[in-house]
Amino acid sequence: MSGSEQGAARARPKRADARRNEQVLLDSAAAVFVASGVEAPIRDIAAKAGVGTATIYRHFPTRADLIVAVYRHQVETLAEAGPRLLETSATPYAALGQWMDLFVDFVVTKQGLATVLQSDDPCYDPLHSFFLERLVPVCGELLDAAAGAGEIRADMDPYELMRGVGGLCAGAGNNRRYDTRRLVGVLVAGLGRTRD
Repeated sequence: MSGSEQGAARARPKRADARRNEQVLLDSAAAVFVASGVEAPIRDIAAKAGVGTATIYRHFPTRADLIVAVYRHQVETLAEAGPRLLETSATPYAALGQWMDLFVDFVVTKQGLATVLQSDDPCYDPLHSFFLERLVPVCGELLDAAAGAGEIRADMDPYELMRGVGGLCAGAGNNRRYDTRRLVGVLVAGLGRTRD
């Protein structure tokens, strides 16, 4: 195969089944990272995904490749959920609440990745900017829709809200009496408009 043929093969979009298989791998890796940390054996991820370790290495030659792909996949999934929830939820405020639940799930997974994401490896440097560029506008769209419907106050900054939720998630640690989801629910309820 010539160099131009190889470039064309790389540029072709993946088949639907290949995309699905990659999503299963990424979801499985995320679950294992939350349960066992990012240093969990690749065989554990392979077992959860129902594939051999060679399949994972074929898609992600290094652990760093896998970690970056998991993070980006989760950010994209969360970004795509916002508009979908606005279309399918009973109200914009309901969509915001559901999206915040998904954001909590993401932050919990991200905490499993936190150590490696803060490492000196430059391959992780662009991830925080990617997170902000993709998710702050989605959160802003949800807030604007709920404010436009008169369901919440109109003065909430999406970045500030996301930082607040992140702080609530970080407070949990291993404390079983600390219910992150309930506290985030209280925070989102507090966005409601006060009645005169």
